[in-house]
Amino acid sequence: MTNTHDAEDLHRRWAETVTAARHGHTADPAPYAANLLARWSEPRRHYHTLAHLSSVLGHLDTLADHAADPELVRLAAWFHDAVYHPERDNNEDRSARLAERALPELGLSSAATAEVARLVRLTATHDPDPEDTNGEALCDADLAILAAPPEAYAAYASAVRTEYAFVPDPDFRQGRAAVLTQLLALPRLFRTPYGTGQWEDAARHNLSTELMLLSP
Repeated sequence: MTNTHDAEDLHRRWAETVTAARHGHTADPAPYAANLLARWSEPRRHYHTLAHLSSVLGHLDTLADHAADPELVRLAAWFHDAVYHPERDNNEDRSARLAERALPELGLSSAATAEVARLVRLTATHDPDPEDTNGEALCDADLAILAAPPEAYAAYASAVRTEYAFVPDPDFRQGRAAVLTQLLALPRLFRTPYGTGQWEDAARHNLSTELMLLSP
């Protein structure tokens, strides 16, 4: 759970990001922040929470120099799980459509809005094209949890299982194992130089450990 101080910091960060990304003063950004924070606070969420949003934004501070448009990447982070129903497979598209409605009202150009929506949709695959520095920064920040210390990684894995509590255990274990296997088969989990150097080895160790624990 995010405390009042954390919520105030997120409100501040949102206002600063919107102000830096838009042209001129249009709608007040505060109600939009309130709406997004309410979405990220829904009771169905156990991993995709305000803590995850704060974490991704923090990692983007580290990766900001890699991105061509760091403020647009930060806006994409705000929207990337704004719509989240674990039983659905269109969350990224619905989150992107939310951004496409909100950002023009906040004064962002059509090109900036389109870039944010593209980045949100990219989190469905975490597979940015080469030279897509915005996409690389967002995807690496979103996946940085994979490189967390073992106890934090175990808490992440447990929270994901809780979000999918409606899935029977054998089916979840099979599906989760398939996801982990697919990730481990990638030549690189992280695309930024920082992510490759600082997170790759730890993430592969965590994924391999979880996969081993899922085995019968």
